[in-house]
Amino acid sequence: MGVMRISGGRVLTTQGFCQADILVEEGKIAALEPSQGKPGGINADGLTVLPGFIDLHTHGGHGHDVNASNPADLADVAHFFASQGVTAWNASVLTDTQEQTLWCIQQIRQAMRNADGAALMGVHLEGPCLSQEYRGSMPEHLLLKKAEPSLFRQYQQAAEGHITYVTLSPEVEGAADLIPALRDMGIQVSIGHSGATYDQAMACIRAGAAAGTHVGNAMRLFHQHEPAIWGAVMESDAYCETICDGRHLHYGSVRLYLKIKGLRRVVAITDSIMAAGLPDGNYKLGVNDVVVEQGDAKLHDGTRAGSTLTMVQALKNFISHAGLTLEEASLVTSANAADMMGWNKGRIAPGRDADLVLLTPELAVQRTIVAGNTVYQAGG
Repeated sequence: MGVMRISGGRVLTTQGFCQADILVEEGKIAALEPSQGKPGGINADGLTVLPGFIDLHTHGGHGHDVNASNPADLADVAHFFASQGVTAWNASVLTDTQEQTLWCIQQIRQAMRNADGAALMGVHLEGPCLSQEYRGSMPEHLLLKKAEPSLFRQYQQAAEGHITYVTLSPEVEGAADLIPALRDMGIQVSIGHSGATYDQAMACIRAGAAAGTHVGNAMRLFHQHEPAIWGAVMESDAYCETICDGRHLHYGSVRLYLKIKGLRRVVAITDSIMAAGLPDGNYKLGVNDVVVEQGDAKLHDGTRAGSTLTMVQALKNFISHAGLTLEEASLVTSANAADMMGWNKGRIAPGRDADLVLLTPELAVQRTIVAGNTVYQAGG
């Protein structure tokens, strides 16, 4: 396999933007060179080249719910995500029965073997060790009151080691003790869906929890006498999952997160459901019936149920509503997630995976490249 050149683009390198050619070999970025206008390869003239977006927390899109998706469905989701500039994603499994969870894991694993579109990195289990009170869309009768390593070992064995991410609530019995065991299984941990006290949350962060799940949503919020899980995530070095859609969080809250946590600790997620990319209507999220009106997804009782956000829209929202530059927003949509997960992605530099998104001046996705291969091109 020869060297492929992406030439003439305005490239976001680790040193900032510059006009550069990107040389790709064996799916990796081999080198960056001053633009030479050489023919052949991919012409990026007039385009901005960013690291591809990474979505660690999504329940689907384009008409497919992860909890009910077979490998063909997941492939369609991966192609839809590629059209939105995503180059890597976790498939998030909503709390379900053990039988259905194992089925989901099997479908995701099969889809990973025949990957196309945005790279499906693995499984995110959102539950089942979550708070009853702050369950959000989680089915109450399926939530566990005690965290047992044996269940997750069974799931990880079924996934052939490809469960990458688990959300749990610190107040569930055994949660803090479970975290080192999950880390030993190669699983990154986030805390959320929780009414935990500050001390309970900090105990989990000290035990190795790396993030807070969709911070500000489905969790107990700050009180001056009890900072709670929100305060623990804000004070610590934990990463802060953020749904920047103007619905889950006021944009003033997003700006506050950025000010408190800094640019390196905020991670954009979509928490999208099957309705992403589709019109208003009736949809599913796991076992739940969801109604989407004006792009806002809710259960029939009014509880918000995921989002219809896409990653390219999140990028635009961080710029237009949170005051970030394009370079800063790229950290939030790409580099921070890669750093948190330990993936060789998220930056345009020699040795990194050649996962790239080429944007027009209006920030529309023109081309998406995964491991050096074009997986989406606007207009065909």
